[in-house]
Amino acid sequence: MPDTSNISRRAFGGLVGGGAVGAVAAPAADAATVPAQDRDERPFRARRGARPGGRPNFLFILGDDLGWADLSSYGAPHIRTPNLDRLAAQGVRFTDAYAGSATCSPTRFSLYTGRYPGRTRGGLAEPIGDRTQGLDPGHPTVASLLKKAGYATALIGKWHCGWLPDHSPTKSGWDEFFGNFGGALEYFSKLGQLGDYDLYEGDATYQDLRYYTTVLTERAAEYVARPHGRPWLLNLNFTTPHWPWLTEGDEETAARIAGRIRAGDVLGALLHSDGGSVEKYRQMVEDLDAAVGRVLAALRRSGQEENTVVVFASDNGGERFSYQWPLSGGKSQLLEGGIRVPTVLRWPAAVDARQVSHEPVYSPDWTATLLELGGARPDPAYPLDGHSLAGHLLRGEDLPERDLFWRVRGNRALRRGRWKYYRDANGRDHLYDLVADAREQADLAADRPALLAGLRSAWERIDSTLLPYPAA
Repeated sequence: MPDTSNISRRAFGGLVGGGAVGAVAAPAADAATVPAQDRDERPFRARRGARPGGRPNFLFILGDDLGWADLSSYGAPHIRTPNLDRLAAQGVRFTDAYAGSATCSPTRFSLYTGRYPGRTRGGLAEPIGDRTQGLDPGHPTVASLLKKAGYATALIGKWHCGWLPDHSPTKSGWDEFFGNFGGALEYFSKLGQLGDYDLYEGDATYQDLRYYTTVLTERAAEYVARPHGRPWLLNLNFTTPHWPWLTEGDEETAARIAGRIRAGDVLGALLHSDGGSVEKYRQMVEDLDAAVGRVLAALRRSGQEENTVVVFASDNGGERFSYQWPLSGGKSQLLEGGIRVPTVLRWPAAVDARQVSHEPVYSPDWTATLLELGGARPDPAYPLDGHSLAGHLLRGEDLPERDLFWRVRGNRALRRGRWKYYRDANGRDHLYDLVADAREQADLAADRPALLAGLRSAWERIDSTLLPYPAA
């Protein structure tokens, strides 16, 4: 545990201030549940003559291991998410949006760089698990490119793209960082996956032993409420609802987990395989929803809501207690349940409300989109793999025909339109029509061999341009 003798006044308030404890658990006062059947959604159509005033702010929010149907607006029958449902009702809900990979850090690589994870050595880790791996500070990121174009940049929450001293958000283009470096941590003690304390402000530890979702929410609300003299990017990366399965008030369970971590059983304790439940998971997702509601309320009060692009998504599919019907599979797999994620976009200045899009999009597309909307140019030495959605969102341009590509050890996948090529861990190739069979149960490989061969060849062509995995 780091020295606490020089804690700032603000940090000390975090240690002892109980007034905010539990504040995340209550939804915003003016948020209303919007049941899926009452949403009155219409297919997405760009607003005619949309001319947003000035460059927008960007608030990109990630949930952690949140499954495709874990929001009530995506069909969860037992989880109430009024704030995220309201966000979706105010903009566009994407039904066929994907993460860049099936686990935490590769997806973050794809979002931060706009490129396939396999283009960088750090992106080959699935996920990053030690101090030798990370995002090269010399690689351009969405933050460094927007910063060059005049944006203020901040990352609050989970980084999971490498540890100090070599890797950090502040080394990769973010002006400010407040959060954890690793992939998981115990929500109260902040002991992380390397067994040590993992809550930092910049490159220095920050002491706050309250529930982590509460802490991140307060900091994010404070950031968006500031007077900003220039447009800004905030990556807000919650760890909720990632294991261990803890909510506000679970200090006793948390203390047992922290004790096991200190005794050396780090991964076993954090995995929390002897705990959790569907009910506990429900509480965690609803905590996340309330947290997002508080941040959005702060944005509204600041007067910046109209020209702020808000995107909410998950870093990969759900795990254990997640609800993903009708999808198959989950985190770490390239079946739909491992990579298809809930995704919503709101931009009142330019995009109409109550819309739904069935266009296949994924993490690298958002990188390209933010750069174009922010007037930033990609680095030609590091060409993007994503396609900007700006023309589609603002001018109604058709998205180009293109392939969405994924690669993880033991799995491969490629989507082209309605068709998906998938190779499982046994080396068997499958072909699915995702429009007719989102659950991936009707394997058409034997019926459409030429199509299967073409998609497999397309996957292999992209794969040949990526770095090989190191020997296991």
